[in-house]
Amino acid sequence: MTFPQRAIGAARLEVPVFEEVEADRAATGQALLVVVLSSLAAGVGLSGVYDAPALHRVMLALLLWVFWAIATYVVGVYLMPEPETKSNVGELLRTIGFAASPGILRIFGILPLIGGILYAISTVWMLVAMVVAIRQALDYRSTWRAAVVCVMTGVIGVVMAALFGALLFLLAEEVVF
Repeated sequence: MTFPQRAIGAARLEVPVFEEVEADRAATGQALLVVVLSSLAAGVGLSGVYDAPALHRVMLALLLWVFWAIATYVVGVYLMPEPETKSNVGELLRTIGFAASPGILRIFGILPLIGGILYAISTVWMLVAMVVAIRQALDYRSTWRAAVVCVMTGVIGVVMAALFGALLFLLAEEVVF
């Protein structure tokens, strides 16, 4: 399966795509590319809502994903595993990396009038893909367990990214003055 087929398949929530990228160690770079593209799209798409330099918005989106991924591994593997849960960092990063593929559509957040709605829809779509990715990567039988892990770790990621965002803001203020 090609990179675009994987990205589209992940956006379509196709379980076999998540299973394929989970098993394919060579897909790690592709997953990283999806995360970077999604973060760039988020940074651009938030331009009308979040008044910060574009680089800061992109960095925050990328940091959010990194913190979310780390928290997902810790919570999913060590705090809330099912008996069948067997995963490693690479498997999880690949699956949730591809789950970010709907986030590429967040670039349309820059459109007047409908941008905010499109941004929100693509973000929710990405969250649903994240639940599917977590379920597959952690070998969960329960989608609800994957959703709980996704929400818990998403909150952790947002808090951590907000703290880093505040730090970036403070550092930027120090440099200006």
